[in-house]
Amino acid sequence: MSGTVETLAQKLAIDTLKVQDASGEERLYVEVGQVLGAASQSLEEAFLTEMRVRLAERKARDFLNNKVAALQAQAEEKGEI
Repeated sequence: MSGTVETLAQKLAIDTLKVQDASGEERLYVEVGQVLGAASQSLEEAFLTEMRVRLAERKARDFLNNKVAALQAQAEEKGEI
């Protein structure tokens, strides 16, 4: 059963992020989690974990991309590139 819950949570997280990105509603996943919680606490917890992990990964990736861009700009200023 846990495999089913995890699979459903992953798919729902992916779909929620797509709608969230398209709509600009940054906290849409919280509303989806509330709907899930009314029906299945297990699925709600798995979904919220998926969302937190995916959102954290996005933040970390943005941080790294900004760091690389800053380093490249710095190198260009020094004429190293």
